[in-house]
Amino acid sequence: MSDKPKIFIVEDEKNIARFLQLALEKEGFRTASESNGRRAYEKIVQESYDVVLLDVMLPEMDGMEVCRNVREISDVPIIMLTARDDVKDQVSGLNLGANDYITKPFSSEVLIAKIRGILNRRENLPRDDEKRLITGSVILYPERYEVTVRGEPIELTHREYELLQYLVENKNRVLNRDQILQKVWGYEYGGDTNVVDVYISYLRTKIDYRFNERHIHTIRGVGYVLKD
Repeated sequence: MSDKPKIFIVEDEKNIARFLQLALEKEGFRTASESNGRRAYEKIVQESYDVVLLDVMLPEMDGMEVCRNVREISDVPIIMLTARDDVKDQVSGLNLGANDYITKPFSSEVLIAKIRGILNRRENLPRDDEKRLITGSVILYPERYEVTVRGEPIELTHREYELLQYLVENKNRVLNRDQILQKVWGYEYGGDTNVVDVYISYLRTKIDYRFNERHIHTIRGVGYVLKD
């Protein structure tokens, strides 16, 4: 089996798709392509790719919807292909979980540099059978105590990770401070219960605020809940 990275080109303009295919294969990548958004989503679900190049304007399911649906189940890197200077597309794509974007027309050198940059940051890709805990764009790898948001690795302390994992394992369920303390800090913990609020603040800074998303919600007078 080839160990060359496989790039999935999702583009309905044949000339652009062919240009991308030739440029990438010249650089040693393997490629696959699809012009239909719905079929592209199905292939991403069923097959394995190292990077997805995703056009915005696609038949049946546009690139934004494909990106949104993919992020519910996978952290495969996505580079959006957007119209020239269309800031709205760029921002929307990033908010939905795309790792990067490139505007049309573009040079193959810039695109390849972006692809290599993403691949270099993902040298330790998870095994297909590795356990993952997924909530929105947040993916945890319990075996390695690692977490990614939109495909980007996030540095957490051991305690921060334990807290996040507990929230993810109980997503959409409200947890009070005592429950969190007992599970994350242990039954023997005799310190201030405000430690929970402090660590929730740490997680929000590293995940919610950094990516302009809202996963961790405060239920006033009760505790916290992590939502999809």
